[in-house]
Amino acid sequence: MASARKALVLIDLQQWIVGMQWEPVAGGVVAAACVELRDRFAHAGSPAVILVRYVRADGADGGVDAAPNRLVPGLEPRAGERLVTKNGLDAFEGTGLDDHLRGSGVTKLVLAGLSTAHGVAATASTAKALGYEVAVAADATASRSQSEHPVGDVRLRTVDRHVSGDDTAAQDDATGVGQH
Repeated sequence: MASARKALVLIDLQQWIVGMQWEPVAGGVVAAACVELRDRFAHAGSPAVILVRYVRADGADGGVDAAPNRLVPGLEPRAGERLVTKNGLDAFEGTGLDDHLRGSGVTKLVLAGLSTAHGVAATASTAKALGYEVAVAADATASRSQSEHPVGDVRLRTVDRHVSGDDTAAQDDATGVGQH
């Protein structure tokens, strides 16, 4: 039986978002953790990486080419990675992400990025509803306030696992998202 294919989905790591105030860690810490996580995926032979960015649908933020909307240094798309632009919280809504993942044979997702209580939670909820197995790299997420961060965790109670970045690239457990 062939093993399920796993994808890493990194959410809302463009410059203006990462530069905002985040808790329990700064946006730069989350971005650095996401860079390391992507490198672990590549090293483990799981090259399916999706980078998701938020851009206003009305273009009032300057659009995809505006400097603040660019991904932070170190998270620019690499060859074979997909860049998805969303106009709301959910990375699936109106982006074709589900079609891309299914077409690539992906059944398991590891999510990370900003913010736990918003983009990560909305994307996780939709992914679960669509039938994906979902893990959140808890050490590669943050929210706008310390009090909001647990709200994200409550909204994420339906995900299969909360894992650390070190766990996500492991290939030897039943879910394919790592051992604790």
